[in-house]
Amino acid sequence: MIKAKAGVVSLKVLETDRLILRWQTAEDADFVLKLMNEPSWIRFIGDRGLHSTEDARNYILNGAVAMYESLGFGLYLTERKEGNIPIGLCGLIKRDSLEDVDIGFAFLPAYWGKGYAYEAASAVLAHGKEVFGLKRIVAITNPDNASSAKLLKKIGLQEKGMITLPNDAKEVMFFAIEF
Repeated sequence: MIKAKAGVVSLKVLETDRLILRWQTAEDADFVLKLMNEPSWIRFIGDRGLHSTEDARNYILNGAVAMYESLGFGLYLTERKEGNIPIGLCGLIKRDSLEDVDIGFAFLPAYWGKGYAYEAASAVLAHGKEVFGLKRIVAITNPDNASSAKLLKKIGLQEKGMITLPNDAKEVMFFAIEF
C-alpha cells in the first residue's frame, strides 16, 4: 500500500497492532542519524561513520533503498501507529558475509522493554517465510547484547554458536531458524 506522508510517498510493508513497518526514504535521514549515533547502536552494532544528515541520506539510499530495489526487502523503518513516530529499524538483510538472509533490529532506548521489538521482529520473520519463501533466516549479535539474544530466542531462533565474519576480528553470536 502506498501512502503519502508530508509529501513523501512511501511503501508500507507490514502492519501490526501498534506498528507500521515501511521502506526507508531519504526523508528519514534525521531519524537514522539519531538512531545510528545512539551509544547502544555504536556499542552493539558499530559506528557507521554517520555525522550529518547527508551522510545518513546516502547510507539509506546506498543501503536500504538499494536492497529494496534488488531483493524486495531490507531494514524497514518502524513507526508507532499512534502519532506516526519513528522508533527503530527492523527487517531482513542479505549480507555478503552470510550465506542466508538475516533479521536485524534496533530501537531507540526510549522504546525498549515495551514489546515493540518483539512485535516488529515476529512480523518480519513471518513475512520472510510467507512472502519471500525463505526456508532459513539467521541472525548475528554482539555477545554482550543479552537483550537481542533473548529476543532472537523468543521469536524462535536457536543459538548455533560463535562465528567470525570476514574482515572482522570480533566473534559474534550466530542464531538460525529453519521453516
